Amino acid sequence: MEDQRFLESEWDYCLVLDACRYDVFRDVYDEYLDGSLQKRWSTGSSTPEWAYRTFTDEHDIAYFSGNPFINDLGIPLNELKWGASCDYEWTASDHIGDVHDVWKTGWDDDLGTVPPESLAEAYRENTDAVERADRTVLHYMQPHAPYLSRGKGQKLKQIRKGIRRQAEAEANDGNGDSNGTDDGGALSSLGDAIRPKVEGKLEESELAQKAGLWLELDPTELVANGTRVAALELYEENLRIALESLAELIPELDGRVVVTADHGEAFGEDGVWEHHIETHIPPLMEVPWLEVE
Repeated sequence: MEDQRFLESEWDYCLVLDACRYDVFRDVYDEYLDGSLQKRWSTGSSTPEWAYRTFTDEHDIAYFSGNPFINDLGIPLNELKWGASCDYEWTASDHIGDVHDVWKTGWDDDLGTVPPESLAEAYRENTDAVERADRTVLHYMQPHAPYLSRGKGQKLKQIRKGIRRQAEAEANDGNGDSNGTDDGGALSSLGDAIRPKVEGKLEESELAQKAGLWLELDPTELVANGTRVAALELYEENLRIALESLAELIPELDGRVVVTADHGEAFGEDGVWEHHIETHIPPLMEVPWLEVE
């Protein structure tokens, strides 16, 4: 299997589907898009790892980001206090020429995420930035949970809230001290040394991983179908919603278009649920690479 070679490959526009596993994409994409599909091996099993290992130099890219971990706030990933405990001393603003925080401007409070339409709208409102840049990336949140027809995005809401409050605190006092105002979830109140250990233990627990996914599911579906079947059905529905939006936007893009993913998603394979840093199993590392006709 070929490595993803995200930046080394030829494209003018790359549409990144967050947490999109290859096999589900393969089964449905041709109902929406035409093109040549390959299976490629990603550089990471989560967005922070993928970003850190992909964007290693300075890149002239207009990056429309629905994902809060890729932002223009200037906070290194290893200093983020919610949801991304890692050792990656990486910031998007140091490596990507022009980052547009669609996760701030295009957020839908009812859904608890950034819907696909917000990415298309941000692109259309910033065509001057696209023209200035060498290449353009649109990073969609789907098929990543929350599932648009069911979930309320509780986990993603807390990540977004924690990152925004941290940025506000650092802007106010320059040292990241929120003065007791950070309400980005239970873990955000822990000390910097303790938080990564707690998050690490949660990620190692299969039950804790499933519990995080249960927040996004309907209890009646869980009882009737079980976690894997219920989640996969809604995951595929999320992907179809995103693909429909892509199919509407792509005719407006003048150049070579590629659709891919930062990483995949696990539904119980090897005891793993959702996705986690440096968990290099096929469901998380195998991603689609579609060169659109």
